[in-house]
Amino acid sequence: MRKQLVETVQSSLESDSKLVLLLGDIGVYGFKEAFSKFPDRVFNIGILEDATVSLAAGLSKTDLIPVVHTIAPFLVERCYEQLKVDFGYQALGGNFISVGASYDYAALGCTHHCPGDVAILQYIPGMEIYTPGTSEEFNTLFNASYDNGKPSYFRLSERENSHSIKMQHGKASVISTNGSITVILIGPVLDMALPALDELDVGIIYYNSISPFDSDTLKENISKSGKILLIEPFYSGTMVREITNSLSDIPISIKSIGVPLEFLRAYGKAEDHDSAIGFTEQNIRNTAKEIIDA
Repeated sequence: MRKQLVETVQSSLESDSKLVLLLGDIGVYGFKEAFSKFPDRVFNIGILEDATVSLAAGLSKTDLIPVVHTIAPFLVERCYEQLKVDFGYQALGGNFISVGASYDYAALGCTHHCPGDVAILQYIPGMEIYTPGTSEEFNTLFNASYDNGKPSYFRLSERENSHSIKMQHGKASVISTNGSITVILIGPVLDMALPALDELDVGIIYYNSISPFDSDTLKENISKSGKILLIEPFYSGTMVREITNSLSDIPISIKSIGVPLEFLRAYGKAEDHDSAIGFTEQNIRNTAKEIIDA
């Protein structure tokens, strides 16, 4: 997705003279051509993430369109007050593109983990949140929203689905219907989840837009049983509030498979953490069967 990030943002720099790119000492080499072409609109601010977000707010106040990019924990957790006050409270437009969440950088330890980014950003009123599952989806989501005057967060991953889901901006995609339970998949989990659900009696709905959240598609396609299995690539339960608010008039039960609310203290590869926490194809299949049979 990072390669697509460079291509998408550089294309926007070429087509929109209001776009300004601010980097936090991350992705600098990838944007070397953009630095050369647009020296007055591409800047490496360095490891000053909170100041960078405030600078971006100042640019937005002058009708420019800022894009800020760095690793998720540095962009979200370190800069939460600036995102909340400088952008959310002032209702300014800006684009915040992370990489690495939840634990793509497993070898660097929990300073570089950020499974809580989506959960805390949901509590900034007006913040748009996107979790593209592929490079193509990121390109579509960014181009549809980068200049809409709202603060928008794009959560990129080092891992992505092998194919993109065709969908409208802000809308969920129904992969299958009429199952005895409903499975909700979020972002880059399809390659793990779809094989696990093969030949099971499930309906499947895919989301790459967290906010705005497409309640209508969920209400129209929820299983009669009201049983839901939620597969989310961040803290388990993050999407429960959106789901329960959408289905407040019907009885439902939700089981979530995601990242547990605990520090992942081991080092290694992201796949090692997957195995340790049960974020696996086998666990998805076993859990889905248990819910179906219950």
